[in-house]
Amino acid sequence: MKIGTKYFGNIEIGEEKIIHFENGVLGFEDYKDYTILYDNEKEKSFFSWLQSTEESSLAFPIVNPFNVVESYNPQINDDMLESIGGISDEDTVVFLMATIPEDVKQASVNMKAPLIINASSRKGVQVIAEGQEYEIKHKLLK
Repeated sequence: MKIGTKYFGNIEIGEEKIIHFENGVLGFEDYKDYTILYDNEKEKSFFSWLQSTEESSLAFPIVNPFNVVESYNPQINDDMLESIGGISDEDTVVFLMATIPEDVKQASVNMKAPLIINASSRKGVQVIAEGQEYEIKHKLLK
């Protein structure tokens, strides 16, 4: 399948690379299908991209939460994970959406609303973590 992307032009991806978010992501509920793109497939960079397969201009910088806080472990209501078929350690992939303003020193990630992906079912959901432990704007640079 050929898709247009915000940063990489037109690319070819296999159907197995599409992740379906039944409810979209917060603020973009109308867009359901995404793929994850890397600046360099051989070396995993700090930032990756959650690219809509439906709208080429819609791409979000995402990061592995464990690269930000090694002990990241948000409390998630199990009911929120039903749409992706539940989770298991070997099939679960977690990302945080990043905000990178013009002043990159102010870059942050949303630790409160992780993206949780079931790699086997290729379904994802963005959830709101319970409690007050994690911030919406966790600064990447202190």
